Amino acid sequence: MMKILIIIPAYNEAGCIETVVDNLIRNYPQYDYVVINDGSTDDTRKICARRGYNFMDLPVNTGLSGAVKSGMRYANYYGYDYVLQLDGDGQHDPAYIADMIDEMERTGCDIVIGSRFKTERKPINSRMIGSQIITTAIWLTTGGKYIGDVTSGMRLFNKKMIKHFGYNMHYSPEPDTLAYLLNCGVDIREVQVHMSERIAGVSYLNFKNSVWYMMKMLFSILLFQWVRKR
Repeated sequence: MMKILIIIPAYNEAGCIETVVDNLIRNYPQYDYVVINDGSTDDTRKICARRGYNFMDLPVNTGLSGAVKSGMRYANYYGYDYVLQLDGDGQHDPAYIADMIDEMERTGCDIVIGSRFKTERKPINSRMIGSQIITTAIWLTTGGKYIGDVTSGMRLFNKKMIKHFGYNMHYSPEPDTLAYLLNCGVDIREVQVHMSERIAGVSYLNFKNSVWYMMKMLFSILLFQWVRKR
């Protein structure tokens, strides 16, 4: 029987974390979980401790990459076969985890992305235009390999990827790494999912941060990935 761990990176998610974790405990007990409290400055840690959740408490904010790396090392230490990354803001529906596992089992792929745009078109707004630009950059630099939802934080990883993301400095949960992995021969698939709006709080990706983020991703995809160690 496959051992599956859900890792939940959480930075200042006091308004959301109880809803997310309680839903897993109540409706999806077949999956283990761990909250990665990434140096939150709100009550995220206090809530996790008071409610008796399984959580790791990082003393400082390490960013999404550091939080995911910590969760992957936890999974590797305890011998999990698959890791499912789930955002702590309530946008991701665990009901789709079974479909993502089925896709990985059926195809033998390395990563499955929970995609909003596998079978549905991206809406036309500034954020989705930026996403489409990154998708196009990946397509151009990987010989025509297509990933529709490059910014989805709902991803399933196999055992090989658990070790890479846990211990390899070149692996981060960002779109530029997807391009890099595709060019390294990693098999990445997508499964259609529906995502909700965040339950509470505010995303750090405001307009200014979104533009800066897209510029960094394009630089890395179009230029930097070619000098990254294979």
